[in-house]
Amino acid sequence: MRSSLGSIGTLIGALSAAALFAAGVTTPAGADNRTLPMRFELRTEGPTAQCGLACATYVSAAGAISADSPRDFKKFMEAVKAQGHDLTGATVVMDSDGGSVLGAIALGREIRTARLSTMVGRVVDLADQPRSARVPLAKLSPYADCESMCAFVMLGGIKRTVPAEARVMVHQIWLGDRREDPTAANYSAEDLVLVQRDIGRLARFTEDMGASMDLLDLALRIPPWEPLHVMSRDELTHTRLATEGPAMPEVAAVARATTTAATTTATTAAPSPAPARPDRPMTNGAKPSANPMPISEKSWGLLDRDGGMMLARRHPLTVEGDQIGSFDLILSCGANDKYEMSYVERRYAGDGLALPPRLDGVTLRIGKNRAPLKIVASGRDDQDRMLRTLAVGSVSADAVRHFSAGFRSVVVETDSDDAVTVIRIGNTGAPQNFPQLAAACAKPIGERADAAMVQKTGGVASAR
Repeated sequence: MRSSLGSIGTLIGALSAAALFAAGVTTPAGADNRTLPMRFELRTEGPTAQCGLACATYVSAAGAISADSPRDFKKFMEAVKAQGHDLTGATVVMDSDGGSVLGAIALGREIRTARLSTMVGRVVDLADQPRSARVPLAKLSPYADCESMCAFVMLGGIKRTVPAEARVMVHQIWLGDRREDPTAANYSAEDLVLVQRDIGRLARFTEDMGASMDLLDLALRIPPWEPLHVMSRDELTHTRLATEGPAMPEVAAVARATTTAATTTATTAAPSPAPARPDRPMTNGAKPSANPMPISEKSWGLLDRDGGMMLARRHPLTVEGDQIGSFDLILSCGANDKYEMSYVERRYAGDGLALPPRLDGVTLRIGKNRAPLKIVASGRDDQDRMLRTLAVGSVSADAVRHFSAGFRSVVVETDSDDAVTVIRIGNTGAPQNFPQLAAACAKPIGERADAAMVQKTGGVASAR
């Protein structure tokens, strides 16, 4: 059902101070590197012996959507027509990680003005090209991804196709310079103004293109620390992103919205925070320290508890933007060139999500390094109606050093009967504080104040 801008106005009004922007980047057709600006190439379906007089015309659109993409597409179209090529019935084939909100809106409008179709896919040139071909011959590969703002560019097509093998993925769009660690960043009133402006433009574009506002609503649910949401076939058809060609609004009907060149990157907002829940420490029967130092959600910080030095960070636990608790990651000294990581989680039931009886697994990933943690304790607290979990395990010193030096982030995955969570945490504070922990851990084991405690409790002391 088509939503009005009134419902989006309510949504915009509920934006929190964590609202942000984003910038994506991608590649030309056939290239493996998806970090180049979007490039447009004309191709004809081949081999001709197979398609005969019904050979399709393709416009390959692969790469990052930038503020220049609408202008580049317009120049491409003018050059193609000047060479005498007829693009009637042509399909824009998209393979993109996304990019600028305003660039995507303007590009989508250019595609609609040209009355072209869109599909997710890759255009692959044939190995044997006939000398007589005016345009290179190519075949379609359905194995492609259309991520973030690419999903909205797809709306520009008068017919829109998503093959079963292709993926359309959406998420909240974020400030590019703060996307790696969004919970650690600060945001100004000016940021919120830009968010509301661009969200409003995106809402108008979605409605003008004849799609459901549910597409925008779905994207706004997914915060940047969660994986992109892969749209199901039902979602593709319900939001009218994929269609076999119902009547699309004519160009005149959409001309009222601006198509000026984009000057900002994509923007969107985080979900409203869930009601506060008690955050009592997991002690496993041990008495907590009298004056425990707080664990920050803004950065990795050093803690000195019971004489032991640790590096810790807190983060909200969410499922598609619905906050269902929080967790702490606590790094302490280990043995044999390893560090010990403790995972302490407090979880409550979410909207439509039951509270599981226990967690079945917790896994950390730093780059290609994967470290499963052993669940020491996991059970419900009837007093707080909360599931509390402690898991511990070893992480290689090399992986920790890579992370602290700026190697992207650490990904935390949990598994239970009712839900899987995947949360990405940035390394803000780790480069400044990890060297002190490393120096403490480099001391002979007998000289470490925390050595006996860590070995004896297997991480419970850290969890305290």
